[in-house]
Parts: sequence; structure tokens; C-alpha cells
Amino acid sequence: MALTRTVIVAGAGIGGLTASLTLAAQGFHVIVLEKAERLEEAGAGIQLSPNASRILVELGLKERLAQRAVTPEAVAVMSARAGGEITRMPLGEAAALRAGSPYWVIHRADLQAALQDAVNDHSAIDLRLGCQFEDVTKHAEGLTVVQRRGNARQQELATALIGADGIWSSVRGHLFPDVQPRFSGLIAWRGTLEASALPRDDAAPRVRLWMGPNAHLVAYPISAGRQINVVAIVSGTWNQPGWSAPGEASEVKDAFAGSLWPASARTLIGAVDGWRKWALFTLPDLGRWNEGAVALLGDAAHAMLPFAAQGAGMAIEDAAVLAKALRDSRGEDGSGIASALQRYAEMRRPRVLQVQRLARQQGRIYHLRGPAAIARDLFIRAIGPQRMLARQDWIYDWRA
Repeated sequence: MALTRTVIVAGAGIGGLTASLTLAAQGFHVIVLEKAERLEEAGAGIQLSPNASRILVELGLKERLAQRAVTPEAVAVMSARAGGEITRMPLGEAAALRAGSPYWVIHRADLQAALQDAVNDHSAIDLRLGCQFEDVTKHAEGLTVVQRRGNARQQELATALIGADGIWSSVRGHLFPDVQPRFSGLIAWRGTLEASALPRDDAAPRVRLWMGPNAHLVAYPISAGRQINVVAIVSGTWNQPGWSAPGEASEVKDAFAGSLWPASARTLIGAVDGWRKWALFTLPDLGRWNEGAVALLGDAAHAMLPFAAQGAGMAIEDAAVLAKALRDSRGEDGSGIASALQRYAEMRRPRVLQVQRLARQQGRIYHLRGPAAIARDLFIRAIGPQRMLARQDWIYDWRA
């Protein structure tokens, strides 16, 4: 009996929605299971470098995203020790032409909404909200995936199951129950403010990164430039799971108080009215991302620190490679599907590990203090903005 052409994706985050679109583009019928009743993302921004935006543009999302995204003119790197800017790496239209695709900053909710709109418009994709993955069994006709909505259970026949359900993945728990996320010792605080509340230069369309002792701060415009997204990274012991716990403004203000941080950074922190926080967890290298016709994608496979601004980018890349690997398995039996997913994992894992290492390294560099921070600042000044930007070419120039 021929295998069904249905692929089930668990999770309707950025990776899961992108995977549904890339799979549908290759002729698969896709069912997306999402336990949330509505897709909502509280106040966080996201950076989409050309390696990720290229895939979204190829999926036909350019017009939807361009209305909501901002193309920053530069990345300004600031040193708390030096008190100001030490380099400014150009982005904007020139960088987009060089990479062949734009560098965008966007509200995560805007990206998710654009993806959801595209999914809802696609006849080959069935997005099921309030419906979660529960179990999977393998048999001669493929997989039977059990899903649950409230107390009701339903079985669905599928050729493959993709776990895109985040760092606390239920699908990963089914495949690799011994693998657990690890707390990094770092906490991310995030908030937004109206761009009109800042001086004109502080609201300019650029990404600003302040590096300081045991902490750093990132800010950039979102929502077509109307708002500024602010993320502050500090050390701490609070490590509750989740992405959007309420936070006391006094805690983050205290972390950036005093003479160690310039007035511009403290002013930005003070302008945010409401803060949310999340503990930064990562995953150890799994060694493998699939078991037969079940595979992992995005944070479910490789949750990383956000210091390379590539968490979402790697999930988007995963989706593109996964769809092409499964496309090449057309007409094959269950063993062919498993082989395709194994190829997907083998193609993706080396690059993802390299990006994970970069993120860890950059986190350490951002948080240097004393003589090490002086040496860092001198190096960045000496190398210059164009060479600094060129160090990212291996990320930005990637193509599926």
C-alpha cells in the first residue's frame, strides 16, 4: 500500500509554520497541531538576517513582511567601558543587495501573523489550534499520530511527524526522554516602548548593542518603526520555564545602574514601562535529530543562546532543508522517509553546531570586563566595520 502524503507538524511557532509552508510547496498535505487556542506572542522582537529572509521571500511572504518589518541601516556596537559607540556595521539596502535578501527586524507577533495568514490561505495545510500531539506509533502504512483536543482523542495516518514544538518538546520527549534543557545561568528581560518617547537619534532605524560587565543590552525598532524592542541579558538564578513571566522593573534597572553603564543605556532601560523575563535554556547536542519517520526541528532539536540572533533563522533554515529532503523521497516506502529525515539531520547538524558555538562565544565576549574588555574594544575598532560585517558572511550567504 502506498504511503499517505500527509506530514504532521507538532507546533505552530515560527519553525512549525515555516515548515508547513515549505512542505506544502513540495506537494505534501500538512496538518499542524498547536496546543494553544490562539497564536499570540507577547512583546518580543526578532532579527531576520538574509539567510532566513531569503527563504521567507521564496515562500511568497515578502509583501506581507515588508509592511511590518524594519530594514536597519546599521548595527551600532557600544561599549559600557568606553561609554559610547566603537563601531557601526552598515546594513540597509546595500547590505541587502550584497546578500541577495534583506536584513529585517520585526515584532515576533507580526512574523507569526504573516506566516499564519499564508498557512490559512494554503489549501494543503490544516492548522488545528487547541489540538496537541500526544503519541505516535509506527506500522507498515507509516505512522499513526494521536492528537488530543480537551478530553477527545483522534488518530491520524501520516508519512512523517515533525516535532517543531520548542525547547520543551513533547515529540522530543517521546524520542529521547533522557534529554533535558539546561539552564544557562542567564536571564533575558524584554520590553517595548514607543519610538516617539526617545530622542530622534535613539529611535533611528538601527540595531544597537551595548556590551558591559556580566550583562549586555540590545535595542532595535519593530512594528514598522513605531516601537523599540529592548532586550537586557543578565546573570541570575531564577530559572522557571516559559517565555514571558512578569518581571519587576526595579530588578533590571538595578542591574544596569551606576557608573559601569553609560547614561544612554540607563535612559533606555528606564523608558520601558513593562518588562517580561525568561530564563535562557539550551539543549545539549542530541547527536541525532530523528528516529525513523519522526524528526525534530528548531528549538526542539537545538535550542541555543540568542547571542548570534539566529535561533529563528536556524529553524527557518531547518524547514527549507527538511522539505527538500522529503521531496526527494517521493514514491519511496517508509524506510525511504526515514533515510530522507536522516539526510536532513546530517545536512543541518554541522552548521547548527557552529552557530551554537558562535552564540556561546559572543555571549562571553559581550560580558567581558577589565583588561579583557579593553582588548575587545581595541580589536573591534582596529578591524573596522566592513571586516566585522564580513565575519558574518558564512551565516548570511547560506542557501538551502
